[in-house]
Amino acid sequence: MPSSYDIPDVLDRREGPHGEVVLRRHGDRLEIIANGCFLMDTSDGRSERRLVDAALDALDGRDRPHVLIGGLGVGFSLAHAAADPRWGRITVVEREHAIVEWHRGGPLSALSARALADPRAEIVEADLVAHVNETSDTYDALCLDIDNGPGWTVTEGNGNLYREAGLASCARVLRPGGVLAVWSAQPSPEFEETLRNAGFQRVRTEEIPVARGVPDVVHLGIRPG
Repeated sequence: MPSSYDIPDVLDRREGPHGEVVLRRHGDRLEIIANGCFLMDTSDGRSERRLVDAALDALDGRDRPHVLIGGLGVGFSLAHAAADPRWGRITVVEREHAIVEWHRGGPLSALSARALADPRAEIVEADLVAHVNETSDTYDALCLDIDNGPGWTVTEGNGNLYREAGLASCARVLRPGGVLAVWSAQPSPEFEETLRNAGFQRVRTEEIPVARGVPDVVHLGIRPG
């Protein structure tokens, strides 16, 4: 018989405009599940932190850059960006109100409270795909982690982001020489080719080893200019 340790404890379950989102505790880690799809947990965070660092490294010393983090998740990327004084502004776009609430005084606040108190940081509650299509703001870096990868999206509409039209919208909100960094649970040569076809330069994929299975990756591309 499995012990209570092996059975996840559901802390909150919400139905929203994009489907179901669940926060659960499994042993000593917290997990976010969206529409039955595991998104992330608090067990590691190496690749989410590397997503932010890889983008900053690719900016080649740009002064006080403005980063947009797509997806709040469990807060690893936000907390890591806020811990680095080199970032000028940190904008997080998150469409799930429940996730924002879990960070603002909820079970995930232990990971993000300090970052959310940082005056450089702000949360925009919006759909990321709509945001890059509609915003008049511009950024030095986009760090996107809203799916398990270009070929493994949480909702069907997110797939548009990884096609040439969606990547053109990303390029539109990037300043010249800005960097697009996309987290994925597995490498995608097809997505690399799409990045090149969308006009991004210096396209490459950085692998981050994980405990089991294929490595997580960060896909990177630079907007010309």
